[in-house]
Amino acid sequence: MTVSEQQRVTGERADILDFLGKHRYFLRYTAEGLSDEQANTRSTVSALTVGGLIKHVTAVERRWAEFAESGAGEETPEDNELTPELIAEWERQFRLAEGETLAGVLAEHEKVAAATDELVRTLDLDKTYELPAAPWQPPGVFWSVRRVFFHIAAETAQHAGHADIIRESIDGRKTMG
Repeated sequence: MTVSEQQRVTGERADILDFLGKHRYFLRYTAEGLSDEQANTRSTVSALTVGGLIKHVTAVERRWAEFAESGAGEETPEDNELTPELIAEWERQFRLAEGETLAGVLAEHEKVAAATDELVRTLDLDKTYELPAAPWQPPGVFWSVRRVFFHIAAETAQHAGHADIIRESIDGRKTMG
């Protein structure tokens, strides 16, 4: 965002952009200086990797930004069944796949973040949509676009913490402290 764009965004929108930006920074900072191999290292008992977390956060942000723009798409009950294939697909997003690089997932994260930031600047923050059906979500729950952006920030912050622990286990570097 250019300086002139930053100056045009004020109040609540500026706060949301700042909040998102700070948590994205911490997530991206955990990857600084890592090789692709290190970014794909499982250093804890979980399946999480630094590169995979950035990949996951990017996918989550993209889906929630699409929701903020137009609501939930059409889903079928099968979309929510936790099949072994769906679980395996879910776990794959937490590591770099063959041919993926840390630089590539960081570039995609930056692209998705820029698109989300434009939505923060332009969407009606009070617009609401019903959340998609999910096994953990009762029907009839609505979120405002504002809440969606805070959810994106919360997801990013949570996974930045995970990435920080993984990074510290790899080479001792910490984001904070």
